[in-house]
Amino acid sequence: MKYEEAKKLIPSEFKRLCGVYPETFAQMVEIVQFHQNQKKIAGRPSKLSVEDKILMTLEYLREYRTYFHIAKDWSVYESTAFRIIRKVEDVLIKSSIFKLPGKKKLLESEAEPKVIVIDVTESTIERPKKKQRKYYSGKKRNHTLKSQIVVNQATGEIICTFFEQGKKHDFKIFKLSKLRLRKEIQCLGDKGYQGIKKYHDNTLTPRKKPRSSGLSQEDKRQNKQLAQQRIIIEHINRKLKIFRILSEKYRNRHKRFGLRFNLIAGLYNYELMRANETPS
Repeated sequence: MKYEEAKKLIPSEFKRLCGVYPETFAQMVEIVQFHQNQKKIAGRPSKLSVEDKILMTLEYLREYRTYFHIAKDWSVYESTAFRIIRKVEDVLIKSSIFKLPGKKKLLESEAEPKVIVIDVTESTIERPKKKQRKYYSGKKRNHTLKSQIVVNQATGEIICTFFEQGKKHDFKIFKLSKLRLRKEIQCLGDKGYQGIKKYHDNTLTPRKKPRSSGLSQEDKRQNKQLAQQRIIIEHINRKLKIFRILSEKYRNRHKRFGLRFNLIAGLYNYELMRANETPS
């Protein structure tokens, strides 16, 4: 479906088609159009409009079909589809509008956030030809890339991310990310972050069952309460993985995985901000 047809859809159907609302799409068009106007383009002009190029890129991220199939649908060469998608991704990720706040926000601001939730999600990849053990996750029993997400518990905003190979433990990823938190910030983690209190004392993690006995009723109550506080990050993971490039087996080179994850997270943050600004 080309943009001239897609724009006739109601907002909820447009969101189902490409993963973003029409308002977000319009902002993406403005950014790419501005960048295109700044450059002197030599040679034959593209037969695809800026809107169609962005729609093609979102289609790739949303459906994660091969470049071959997308190129056939859009009546272009496979190399052309690859080049268009790559350029649009690069332009959007450089825009401040879709850029994540970054971990510096956890040090600079004294008001927000007061509570953060931290979690690691995994995306399966094709079996690497080299260094397979570094990517093998015992939890998923597959080769994966791990993504650490830090979320503002009050607003649901994604603050920063960090990426590592599947073999790395969640707590090891936390240490490698060099995430520093103010003492006033409370951090909520899952069982994978046992030992994090050595680095940040104001942290809550689930109580582990002792070998000799079971958990007390108070421990179970506290674990349940913590799970309720952390549930927001599970909802965010679900929203990000609407884009199948994150939920299905990742076929591309690993060095662009972080860029695409951050771009999708930036789109999520932008739509969250717009939803909060819209009066109920």
